[in-house]
Amino acid sequence: MSMVNEGATHPRGEALYEELLFIHGMIRQSLDSVAALVEEVNGGAPAEGIRARVEELKSTSLLWRLRESCMQYCYFVHLHHNHEDAHWFPALRGLNPELDPVIDRLEADHELVSRYLDSVEEAVRRIGDDEGARADLASRLRGLSEHLLSHLDYEETNLGPTLRRIEAWSLDR
Repeated sequence: MSMVNEGATHPRGEALYEELLFIHGMIRQSLDSVAALVEEVNGGAPAEGIRARVEELKSTSLLWRLRESCMQYCYFVHLHHNHEDAHWFPALRGLNPELDPVIDRLEADHELVSRYLDSVEEAVRRIGDDEGARADLASRLRGLSEHLLSHLDYEETNLGPTLRRIEAWSLDR
C-alpha cells in the first residue's frame, strides 16, 4: 500500500493536516498575547508589570514552549506528540523528496524563532523607563510575531498538500 495517495486527499491525511492547523491555532493565540503586550509596552506600562507578563507567557504560552522543543526536535511541540517530532520531517522527506528545501527552511526557521525568543527575553531584562529600551522590546516582539506568522503560513501552504494525501503514517521511515 502506498503511504501517499497520488490523487485526492485521504481522511487520515486530512486528520494530520487538521491537527497541524489546531496546533498552529494555539500558537497564533499566543501571538495575540504578544500583540497585546506590545500595546502595553508602547502604552507605558510599568517595567515590572511587563516582566511579569513575559514570565507568565513563558509558563503558559505554547510560543515559549515551542522554542525549547524546536531546539531539540526542529518542529512544533504538542505534549502528546513529542515522540513524533524526531521522525516527522524525515518521514515527510521520505514521502515526498520534493519537500526537502521546504523542510530545510522550516528547520532553519525553528532555530530563528528560538533566537527571536532569546532576543525578546534579553530586551525584557533591560526594560525600564527608558523609551529606547521600550521601543526596542516592542520592535523585537513585533519581529517575532511577524516571522512566526509567516513561518506558520509557509508550513501550512507547503506541507499541507502532502499531509492531506497521506493514507498511512509510519514513524519507522
